[in-house]
Amino acid sequence: MGRILMVDGAARSPVASRGSAPNTVFLESAASVGEGARTGLASVVTGGLFLVALLFTPLATVVPAQAAAPALVVIGGLMMTQIRRTPWQDTDFTIPVFLTVSIIPFTYSITNGIGAGLVSYVVLRICKGRWPGWLMTGLALLFAVYFGVDLISGT
Repeated sequence: MGRILMVDGAARSPVASRGSAPNTVFLESAASVGEGARTGLASVVTGGLFLVALLFTPLATVVPAQAAAPALVVIGGLMMTQIRRTPWQDTDFTIPVFLTVSIIPFTYSITNGIGAGLVSYVVLRICKGRWPGWLMTGLALLFAVYFGVDLISGT
């Protein structure tokens, strides 16, 4: 896992230095490795397919947004099968998972969902007298500032 995160972080650094937001979840890389993508060829193929898809971008404007909704429901259902491994008897995980899963579709933002889950996880751990670690606490504070700026600015 450490090597996967190191490579993923190194790949995101040039993107961030050019002003693009690299707000991806690192565990996506670990999941792809778990499914067998160990050589990097899967990423190359995915990138190539995205380049080919750029040619069809004008065609996508012909399809109304309502036509994509059924496909998104199916994708969401397939994604929900992944939460079966959550230890539902432990509120340290149950509440953050619920907040993440429910906030993403209501705010149309993966970042908001992950932030809400992370902040709630850290708050629950601290309230139960368990230190979540400096990294988790630091990330939770950054997300709290992110949410606070949105509240103050009224957006």
